[in-house]
Amino acid sequence: MRIVVVGGGFGGLACAKALGNSPHQVLVIDKKNFNLFQPLLYQVATGALSPADIAEPIRRVFKKYRNISTVMAEVERVDTATSHVVTSDGRQYPYDVLILATGSRYSYFGHDDWAQHATSLKTVEDARLIRTRLLTAFERAEKSTDPEEQRRLTTTVVIGGGPTGVEMAGAIAELGRWTLEGEFRNINPSSARVILVEGGQRLLGQFPEKLALYAQRELENLGVEIWLKRRVTEMDASGVRVDDERVPAGTIVWGAGVTATPAAQWLGLETDRTGRIPVEADLSVVGFPGIYALGDITAFTQDDKFLPGLAQVAKQQGRHLGEGLRSATEPGQKLAPFRYHDRGNTAVIGRHAAIFDFGRHRMKGRLAWLLWAIVHVYLLVNAEKRALVSLQWLWRYITKARGVRLIP
Repeated sequence: MRIVVVGGGFGGLACAKALGNSPHQVLVIDKKNFNLFQPLLYQVATGALSPADIAEPIRRVFKKYRNISTVMAEVERVDTATSHVVTSDGRQYPYDVLILATGSRYSYFGHDDWAQHATSLKTVEDARLIRTRLLTAFERAEKSTDPEEQRRLTTTVVIGGGPTGVEMAGAIAELGRWTLEGEFRNINPSSARVILVEGGQRLLGQFPEKLALYAQRELENLGVEIWLKRRVTEMDASGVRVDDERVPAGTIVWGAGVTATPAAQWLGLETDRTGRIPVEADLSVVGFPGIYALGDITAFTQDDKFLPGLAQVAKQQGRHLGEGLRSATEPGQKLAPFRYHDRGNTAVIGRHAAIFDFGRHRMKGRLAWLLWAIVHVYLLVNAEKRALVSLQWLWRYITKARGVRLIP
């Protein structure tokens, strides 16, 4: 069979690797030529790691699988009548089985114009832009002679109290408090403001309340201001309005909500409010035999709950689907139902502080921080990346330095 996988993220890669050296011909299509380990993207944004540390060329990943080929292209539509994937350069790729694993993107809740001011964190370009804006703001503050302008430029507003917002706020606070300490003459980076705005009752709504409260205390110990039950109502290049309060800011980071990429539109499907595709228990798209969907773009329910948009969900789905298709003999063949096994949810707050939720068991503090580091190193795509990141983290732990602070 000819199997086309659209998307080279966690789910797409796991599925294709499970099909490696099988009788099927597999084609992976992605608009980038690399797989990105998004959970560590915030460290690129704050200068702790470089993009190359957490990205791997897709061709290298599949080098040993002779039945897998890759194409760098952006999918424009799917012709289900002729079973072809059509890319933006006009090329068409036939399929017997199609797997959609295109992931998610950030939603600005109807304020798409805010994207030019508040950078989200989904791509390498996003991370580089945040890093550039952060570091440039400090440089501009150093040159300014106006105390109010200095205060504005060294204020960062992070919008969204989920894991991305919490990790970004903690990392930015550490950047000012430790990394930049003593490097400027006219400003004091340790006095820089970091404001984390969350519209809900508390941070980290998907975690148990005790772990969320611990995370809030640790952020506050780093100097982060936590604004709960408050919403951003306006935004421009010089700051935001939170409810009725104007907050001048030099950098704005968005992490408030996600929506699925528009893969459902390729099939003409109706979706839920976040754009997710309805799938059967075996991950096949409802009404489209031979087409499957993985990860953040799927509305998959288990025990009457939607599965969260986590890397481990996408990887488990991808591996399960790849293993099922490996022995399939015809398109649309019914496969075994997927069952997600929760291996825990985690978030890091800062140096020596992280939380882990294993369901019945919970962990916080130094031990959770160490386990977080071990898990994230293990999940990197190969031994080279694991070694590079481990060495850089060790050096950063000893020196509190961040080596990737170039402004392009």
